[in-house]
Amino acid sequence: MKKHLNAVAIGALMGLAFVGGHTLTFEGWAQDKAPDKAATSDATDTYKQLDLFGEVFERVRAEYVEQVSDKQLIESAINGMLTSLDPHSNFLNSDEFQDMQSQTRGSFGGLGIEVTMENGVVKVVSPIDDTPAAKAGVQAGDLIIAIDGKPIVNMSLNEAVDKMRGPVGSNIVITVRRGDQEPFDLTLARATIPVESVRWRTEGDVGYIRITSFTERTEDGLKRGIADIKKKLGDKLQGYVLDLRNDPGGLLDQAIAVSDAFLDKGEIVSTRSRKADQAQRYNATPGDLADGLPLVVLINGGSASASEIVAGALQDHHRAVLMGTQSFGKGSVQTIIPLPGHGAMRLTTARYYTPSGRSIQQLGITPDIEVQQARIEEIAQMRGYREADLKGALNNDNKQNVPAEGGADQKAPATPPAGGGAQTDKPATPGQDKAASPPSDGAADANKPADVDYQLSRALDLLRGLALFQKGQAG
Repeated sequence: MKKHLNAVAIGALMGLAFVGGHTLTFEGWAQDKAPDKAATSDATDTYKQLDLFGEVFERVRAEYVEQVSDKQLIESAINGMLTSLDPHSNFLNSDEFQDMQSQTRGSFGGLGIEVTMENGVVKVVSPIDDTPAAKAGVQAGDLIIAIDGKPIVNMSLNEAVDKMRGPVGSNIVITVRRGDQEPFDLTLARATIPVESVRWRTEGDVGYIRITSFTERTEDGLKRGIADIKKKLGDKLQGYVLDLRNDPGGLLDQAIAVSDAFLDKGEIVSTRSRKADQAQRYNATPGDLADGLPLVVLINGGSASASEIVAGALQDHHRAVLMGTQSFGKGSVQTIIPLPGHGAMRLTTARYYTPSGRSIQQLGITPDIEVQQARIEEIAQMRGYREADLKGALNNDNKQNVPAEGGADQKAPATPPAGGGAQTDKPATPGQDKAASPPSDGAADANKPADVDYQLSRALDLLRGLALFQKGQAG
C-alpha cells in the first residue's frame, strides 16, 4: 500500500497523468460525478503505469550500487520521458535553463558549436563564427564521439553539452569522426561565446549580411547593418547577400522579424499543433528595408530551423534567389515552459510550414541554384595572339592606336608557338578551401578575408547580374 501511495504522489508531483488531452489532477478526479467508461478505463491504465514507475523508483532508490538523490532520479525520469519523444524535447534543470537564456540574451562559456544527438553520438549542426570550435576547424556534420577521452555513448545530449562547457580558458579534448576519416583529437580552450548574431560588411557595391543565430537582438542587428550599408554605399548599392549558412536557428519571433524586413506583404510562416484550432499564421507588414533591391540568400546543410523559415518565406514569395546546398531540415517548433523552482522543459509543440504550405521537416529547403563549396584555382594561360598583334591590322576608329590591355603593347614572339601554346613559369595558385561560413568581421568597413569563399563569390556575381537585369527592365 505504501508503494502505491508513493507512486500516486510522485505522479502528481511530476504531472505525468494525462486523460483526454488534459492534465489530470487528483482533486479534479475526485469531483467527477459520472465519468464515462472510456475515461475510467484510461485513468485506470494511467494509475497502473504510475504504480510501475513507483515500483522502479523505490527499487533504484534502495538497491542501486551508489546512492542517488531523489532529485536526480526524478529529473532523469522526466528528461527520459521528453527525450524519448523527439531529438529536440528535453528537461532543463535550473542551471541548464539559465545557460539557455544566456545563449539567447548575452554570452556563455564553451566551445562555440551547435549540436544535436544522432545514433548515440553528438553531431555538429554548425560551428559559431569566431569561436574556438570554428578556429580549430570543426565542421558541420562532424561527429563528436568522446570528450577528454571518455566515450559519449550512453550520455544524454545535455550531459555531453555540460561536459563541453566549463571555465573560460580551460582546455578540453574532443575526439571527432569526419566522414570516412580515422577519428582524430582536437584540443580547444574554452572561451566566452558572444551572442552577436548579426555581422555585416560591404563587398564592393554589394551589402553582405551574416546572421549566425536568431537571438533577441537579431532584428535590431539587421536594421543597424542595413542602415550602415546604405550609409556607406548610397546610390552605388546594388543589393544584398544574406548569409544563413551554418545558422542553427533560434527564436521564432526573430525569424519572422527578419523575413518581414524584406517582405512587404503576405504570409511568412504558419504553425500547426496537435489541435487544429491552435494553428497560427504570421504575416508580413508593409515596408521593405532593402527597398526592393535584389537579394541572394546563402544556405547549406548547417542552416536549420529559424534560418529555414526565413529562406522558405523569401523563396516562396520570389523575393530572393536561394543559393548553396540543401538545408538541415528541422521543421518543428519548441516551446520553453518554465517550471518554477525546477528549471524548464523544452517541448515540441508544433510543426511549421512555409507560405506555400511546404513542411521542411527531414527534407530541408532546396536552393534555387545549387553551389557546392569549392576551391578556386588560378589557371595559368598562354600569351595568345590577338587581332592587334597581326601585321597590318586595321586600327580602331574610335581610339586610334590604343591597344587592348595585355594586347599589342606586350612583345609577342615572331612566330606562333608550336603545339598551340607557350609554357609559363608562373604556377597556378590554389585558393584556400574555406568552410561554409565566411569570416565574420562585425562591421561594414572590416577588411575582407584573404581566403576565397567560393559560394559567396558566386552569390555576388549573381546579385550583380540581377541588379543589371532589374535596371534594364526599369529602363
